[in-house]
Amino acid sequence: MMDFQKIRARAAKRKGGEAVMASLLGPMPDNAAVADISDDRILSTMAERVFAAGFVWRVIEQKWPGFEQAFLGFEPKRLLFQPDDFWHDLTGDERIVRNPQKIKSVRDNAAFVERVSKEHGGFGRFLADWPEDDQIGLMAYLGKHGSRLGGNTGQYFLRWLEWDAFIISGDMAAALRDAGLDIAEHPTSKRDLDKIQNQINAWAADTGLPRRHVSRILAMSIGENHSPQALREYMGE
Repeated sequence: MMDFQKIRARAAKRKGGEAVMASLLGPMPDNAAVADISDDRILSTMAERVFAAGFVWRVIEQKWPGFEQAFLGFEPKRLLFQPDDFWHDLTGDERIVRNPQKIKSVRDNAAFVERVSKEHGGFGRFLADWPEDDQIGLMAYLGKHGSRLGGNTGQYFLRWLEWDAFIISGDMAAALRDAGLDIAEHPTSKRDLDKIQNQINAWAADTGLPRRHVSRILAMSIGENHSPQALREYMGE
């Protein structure tokens, strides 16, 4: 495998220097702090990432106050007490994006959050206690037990909560392949995902960087060279 410092140097050169690149890495994640996130904010973040999938993120962000009102502040217990008519009416509610399948996912994920919260003393505590070197296992759990939380949606959900998550974007996967990791162009198999996890873990251990930063450096080191401003707008930072 290529030495990670070479990858970092390439990313820094593409972005205009080490200082500029470092400014694009985002804050240091804090998995322990995720334990303090309330269940309603967990469910809100889940829903936001689900509705944003395949949609223009900025539109979802602009409409989000309406989502918060329509979904009763995303309080799981309160939502689970609502009758079928409440959920049916949401499919015609102009405050939100009226996608019936994604609306149903909020109901399903309210039950998911409530169940896990009861078992672990809070969904945030469940996430905080999950081993940081096993994101692939956590993604599999979210995909199996949650609604529409598989693939990139689950990864972005963790990232938005400031859990130390890497994102397997096209550029990130391309950088891994370029560095010598034997994975598919679009890695989705358990074999490839385990290889990615192990390599990210190794680089995190070698560099002392959080996995989030390793991931972003990889993505910035290859592919279309987006400007720092464009990246900041995309990441909302």
